[in-house]
Amino acid sequence: MTFVLVTEKIWHINFFEILKEESEHSWFLINSKKEFNIGHLREINPDKIFIPHWSYIIKEEIFSNYECIVFHMTDLPYGRGGSPLQNLIVRGHSETKVSALKVTKGIDEGDIYLKRDLNLNGTAEEIFMRCSKVIFEMIDEIIFKAIKPIPQIGDIVNFKRRTPDQSDLSNLKTLEDIFNYIRMLDAEQYPKAFLETETLKFEFSRASYKSDKSIIADVRITKK
Repeated sequence: MTFVLVTEKIWHINFFEILKEESEHSWFLINSKKEFNIGHLREINPDKIFIPHWSYIIKEEIFSNYECIVFHMTDLPYGRGGSPLQNLIVRGHSETKVSALKVTKGIDEGDIYLKRDLNLNGTAEEIFMRCSKVIFEMIDEIIFKAIKPIPQIGDIVNFKRRTPDQSDLSNLKTLEDIFNYIRMLDAEQYPKAFLETETLKFEFSRASYKSDKSIIADVRITKK
């Protein structure tokens, strides 16, 4: 069988190399928006397309012609929509599910193949790396067990994609909230938690919550 992995994230690409080396199946990597097109896919002719992390709309001509499976960091149908990690943490969640679902026209509305537990401790990057390991175990299971998806069950809760201005720490009231904001945005290509003065911007990362109820973090200071 032939499979495609679609991702731009380096931690997924590392797992892809292991899959390609150890699997009895043929694997192809698509790691750019430009390559993820119907013409390229027709050349590969995959049995399934796995999409562990993708920030762009998947065209209907792709998911209507190929079985596309995405992975979403919520217990669907709870948490449909954007910025799932950040929306979970600001709502006080410390655990979640990773849902593997079939791509359909509606955002995160597709049938579910399976779900697996995920802990939300650590920085965003640490969580994404932990999630990657879970996702690749799920990919193996979907292929090996030939799992068929079933409709979502439960109450629908929609998340909105967060905007960079929501990373502002100035309106937060507790150290716990400040710590969570810093860690949930601490990953490559995410807008860091920040504070601003009239002329300067302070961006925070690598936060550590100390037993004396203080936070130690790295800070990058730039002119506005």
